[in-house]
Amino acid sequence: MNLQTLLFFIVILPVMFFGLLIALVVNLVDPTGDRFHRMAAWWGRFCARLLGIDIVISGEENYRKDRNYLVISNHAGMADIPLLLGALHLNLRFVAKEELGRIPLFGWALKQAGYVMIKRGQNREALRSLLNAASVLEQGRSVHIFPEGTRSEDGQLLPFKRGAFMIAQNSRTPILPVTIIGSSAIAPKKSLKIRKGQVRMIIGQPIQTAGKKAAELQEETYRTISANLDTYGNAA
Repeated sequence: MNLQTLLFFIVILPVMFFGLLIALVVNLVDPTGDRFHRMAAWWGRFCARLLGIDIVISGEENYRKDRNYLVISNHAGMADIPLLLGALHLNLRFVAKEELGRIPLFGWALKQAGYVMIKRGQNREALRSLLNAASVLEQGRSVHIFPEGTRSEDGQLLPFKRGAFMIAQNSRTPILPVTIIGSSAIAPKKSLKIRKGQVRMIIGQPIQTAGKKAAELQEETYRTISANLDTYGNAA
C-alpha cells in the first residue's frame, strides 16, 4: 500500500464521514443544498492537495461563475468527482446511480442536497428519474452528468448514452463540455490503489441547446471531448 492510498483510508474517509454527519444538519438548515455544495467543493480541493494531485485547467474563460450549465465530461477514474467539485466554480449537483442513494448517511446527504439519483436502464422509470435533473437546472443550479455511464478502464472515450442530451434538449440550458485527462492513472477502475500525479481539465466553449435535438447535441459534445482527448492527451 502506497502513501496516497494510506492517506485516503486514514484521513480522507474519516473526514468525509464526519463531514457527512455535519452535512445532514446543514441540509436541514439549508434545504437548497448550496451550503452542502460549498462543503463538497472544499473537500474536493482538500483531496487533491493531500494526495498530491496537480490539476491543470485550460479554458476557465469559457464559462461564467454566475451562470448554470449542464456539465458533460468523460469519466476515466474514481478521482473525477472530487476533482470536478473542487475545480469548477459552479453551484454543482451530480447525477448519481440510484444505488448510491441507498447508502446510509452518504446517500441521505446526497439526496437532501439535491443530487439526482438515476435508475439504470432505458425504461420509463429511468427516463423519469433522469429528467428530474431538468428541474434542478430550472432552479438555477448546474448539473453534471457522465454520459458514458461508467468509468473507462484505459482513459479512452466510451460511447455516450442519449439520456443526458434529452435533458439538454428539454431544459435548453447550455452544455459545458469538460475533458478530463490523466485521472485513469490516479485512481484506475477495478483498483483501490491511488497515485499522485497530474490531471488536466479542458473546459470547452458552451454548446447552445436551443432548437437542437438530443442526437445533434450528443454528437457535438462527443466530438468536442474526443477532439480534446486527441489533442491534449497526445501532448501529455
